Amino acid sequence: MRIVLLGAPGSGKGTQAKRLVARHGATQLSTGDLLRAAVAAGTPTGVRAKAAMDAGALVSDDIVLALIRDALETQGVRDFILDGFPRNTAQAQALEGMLGGLGQPLEAAVLIDVPEAELRRRIAGRRTCRQCGAIYNVYTAPSRADGVCDACGGETYQRADDTEATVDQRLATYRAQTAPLIEWYAGRGLLRRVDGTGAVADIDAALERALAG
Repeated sequence: MRIVLLGAPGSGKGTQAKRLVARHGATQLSTGDLLRAAVAAGTPTGVRAKAAMDAGALVSDDIVLALIRDALETQGVRDFILDGFPRNTAQAQALEGMLGGLGQPLEAAVLIDVPEAELRRRIAGRRTCRQCGAIYNVYTAPSRADGVCDACGGETYQRADDTEATVDQRLATYRAQTAPLIEWYAGRGLLRRVDGTGAVADIDAALERALAG
């Protein structure tokens, strides 16, 4: 299994990646996790990344690709799920070249498709406990008492990046930068679409059918 998960913020990519890992034993390659691990370990790529961050610069695409390459080469990863990268077609082209050079090309790019109205409900309705981190949704899974965590009694709140205005901005960025990847991977015959609404078990089953196809 060598796949990329695509989808807008709130589509459930992270949840599905973890469930795929549990079912198939694949490795989830989260660029954020790879970056933190490389910096902490002081690897050559980590040193480059830290220098960029210390200078206030964004971590470049070539550093992110090096992090992925390091994981594939030094950790012996054969089955992987990429979540959060690539974010645009330029990154996808660079990733394709790198994976091709390693003899580990992608087998599929899976789009978890969720209507924007549902995405807004999921994100803007999210509430997080300040004390234990439990997550609720005022529309679909509210706490028993408004503003109070069921698990620990702590205060639940709406994170700054979950407000309506921020959600609109995040979705606009997705449409402009990441959505073109859908057509790009479709043109390579790699795109698989999965309905990301409904029960988690149904999404799991649809994902497995997409991967089998």
